[in-house]
Amino acid sequence: MSKAREARWRPGLADGPLHSEIFASSQDASGPGLALALACDALAVAAKEDDPLAEAEDRRQVLWVQDKRAVQLGGRPYHHGLPPDLRDRLIHVEATRPEDALFALEEGLKCRDLACVIGEVTGNPRALDFTASRRLSLAAEKHGVALWLVRLDAEPDLSSARMRWRASAAPSRPPLWNGDAPGKPAWKAELFRARSHAPGHWTLSHDKGQLAIRHPERPFIAAQDIGHLVRPTVGRSLAAVARG
Repeated sequence: MSKAREARWRPGLADGPLHSEIFASSQDASGPGLALALACDALAVAAKEDDPLAEAEDRRQVLWVQDKRAVQLGGRPYHHGLPPDLRDRLIHVEATRPEDALFALEEGLKCRDLACVIGEVTGNPRALDFTASRRLSLAAEKHGVALWLVRLDAEPDLSSARMRWRASAAPSRPPLWNGDAPGKPAWKAELFRARSHAPGHWTLSHDKGQLAIRHPERPFIAAQDIGHLVRPTVGRSLAAVARG
């Protein structure tokens, strides 16, 4: 296997950085959704590393910080939409100014009693310059608390983030048994900067608590087409009925 292939990112890696940025539009919630999926993936990996046989869950709190504009555009985290094991562990902070959001993020990264920190900052505020980004990186790495900072409607600027993504919404796979049901969340994710991985594009999905790369799949059988597969075959094989 080539070194380039070995350096490809994939879900479940144990060497994830402690400071990541995700650039996304404020119109489709793809940024916060991918940040949460990446955070859950990292927490699951960390739990296995600590003790592969342990059944005890990490019950530390998760800090979610939004500036005022992010709340106005996308709303606050929806309690019932969170993974079940995070619903009673979320600490939400709404900051009036970007400066206040950055302060809350940095203070959260200094608290080892937090499982991780997720932030949402809109645009390219002057307060979020390279110096501020560097302070976040240093705090995360010193205290071992990971940060996923979502940059809503922002242009990539100078940053010390160890991994930087662009995210947008991807079509969900149609549910097999109910075509009218909502599909599982999916994202088009571009990793355009990382210290230990090559750039790349993926379609990622989050299903049953796991982040996965979605690969091309065999043709989908729509729910409305299943009825004729289960009717009496009158001596003919099921395959013959399907072909007919």
